[in-house]
Amino acid sequence: MKVLRIIARLNVGGPTRHVVWLTEGLAGMGCETVLVAGVVPPGEDDMGYVAAAAGVTPFILPQMSREVSPKDALAAWKIFRLMRYERPDVVHTHTAKAGTVGRLAGLMYRWLTPSALIGRPRPCRFVHTYHGHVFHSYYGPLKTKFFLAVERVLARVITDRIVVISEQQRREINERFRVGRRKQFVVIPLGIDLAAFTNWEERQSRLREELKFSDDEVLIGIVGRLTEVKNHALFLRAAARVKETNLSQSDPRRVRFLIIGDGKLRPQLEAQAKEPGLSDEVLFLGTRNDPEFFYPGLDIVALTSLNEGTPLTLIEAMANARPVIATAVGGVVDLLGPEIEQENGFRICERGVLVDQNDDEAFANGMDRLIKDQALRRALGRRGREFVAQNYAKERLLHDISKLYAELVAVSEARP
Repeated sequence: MKVLRIIARLNVGGPTRHVVWLTEGLAGMGCETVLVAGVVPPGEDDMGYVAAAAGVTPFILPQMSREVSPKDALAAWKIFRLMRYERPDVVHTHTAKAGTVGRLAGLMYRWLTPSALIGRPRPCRFVHTYHGHVFHSYYGPLKTKFFLAVERVLARVITDRIVVISEQQRREINERFRVGRRKQFVVIPLGIDLAAFTNWEERQSRLREELKFSDDEVLIGIVGRLTEVKNHALFLRAAARVKETNLSQSDPRRVRFLIIGDGKLRPQLEAQAKEPGLSDEVLFLGTRNDPEFFYPGLDIVALTSLNEGTPLTLIEAMANARPVIATAVGGVVDLLGPEIEQENGFRICERGVLVDQNDDEAFANGMDRLIKDQALRRALGRRGREFVAQNYAKERLLHDISKLYAELVAVSEARP
């Protein structure tokens, strides 16, 4: 079986790791994959090293990147020509830009053939994965409506299966935004290399030793690109409230807030960190390529996003038995599990703490509860690790995707 896998760019984030893991892992399961990627624009970190480490050499398409551009038409034409050369059984697109450009190329590939005149288009199957979506919190209302209209059309005319990474995301995309038909959707959760996080306890001290922090300091980390949708500004506002609370209560514990990642908003966020006098408590560590070492050193992992699919950073945190606190967006709700109790605006769930979007007071209250309740941190971390081990292994992901491809190709071959 031959697969053409397309992603807009190999920038920092879960989708890049995902497509590399699929490309590498499915090679041993009778699936030859050509990975196509656009270029990473200035201001974003390139994760091409992940592909290189896995022995994956992507086909780079210079005309494709994040923003909408007239070059997209040329990118679609080049992908169409690549399809004609490779003759894939399955075309699988990932992320919004690649999904649009790749499926437009797919329309040409499927129908621009002499046999289409007698109703026999090329027998290729098309799959699109929503790692997240751009239907809110990314663009203004007009641009968002345009993108939504495009997604609805593409789902109807060229997409055989729509992969979502959680049931919550399926409900949001299919029922709330009315993209696709219910029968097109299949829920395939993410998978990660759990072996990288075995024996995490042995690496707990490394981050503290590197940063020269004492064992009694509480380290709260947030991991991700410094971009608007990740809403780091909320994290800093909540951090300022936590500091104010600790001072008013004469709490001797010192709390450090670590921002791991980089991006265009870094100068703005660094300025914000100085305003409430947090400069000694907030550290910007930039992009790091050693999750197996920095996660075990954190006491709490936070996520403040306005929009998510199922964030890889929370899955990796839970794989290291780290308690998490996050905004209730996308697949985060499914990841953290059923609610156990409510308190001061936040909800303690089976595997983490949930907070409504943009509620910095409730987010601060939730962090404060985790800071002071070590037993709760341990219980959430333990349950989170067990859940990830049972549901998010890379091997399960490879099996699910391989099965999906086999079913699609079998249906295609069965047609006269």
